Amino acid sequence: MDRNSERTALRAHGRRFASALGGHQSSGTRHPLVAVAMALPLAILLAVVFGGWEAVITQASSVAGMLGR
Repeated sequence: MDRNSERTALRAHGRRFASALGGHQSSGTRHPLVAVAMALPLAILLAVVFGGWEAVITQASSVAGMLGR
């Protein structure tokens, strides 16, 4: 078998396995608000722990200084 047919067979097997476990076939897309809800808590935690807010303010003021504002 060539590689494409092997991949197709593996995908089909994965779909059958997922449906046997009671799962549904995912379309591969996610609503943007769901993605934000998943990523935002971690982003906030990392910003607080590593001082991200201060870094953003520092960079913004540097850019404003270079632009002469």
